[in-house]
Amino acid sequence: MRFLPTAIPDVVLVEPDVLRDARGYFFEVYHAAKFAQGGIDATFVQDNQSRSPRDTLRGLHAQRTKPQGKLLRVLEGAII
Repeated sequence: MRFLPTAIPDVVLVEPDVLRDARGYFFEVYHAAKFAQGGIDATFVQDNQSRSPRDTLRGLHAQRTKPQGKLLRVLEGAII
């Protein structure tokens, strides 16, 4: 698992190690000890996943009070 800094402060790109074989692939999405070693020492209490049709734009909701960290996973498409 690789943790790559970005130009945005406190935003880290996490690239998992993907293990492939004849059955398909497997990878860890989240592993607390590895994330802590990568500088992300956080407790995750909620994990949401959504799927949208092509050409759909989604946004993040930021909180001014009681802010929450966001863990994003993009299977297809792009983060802008």
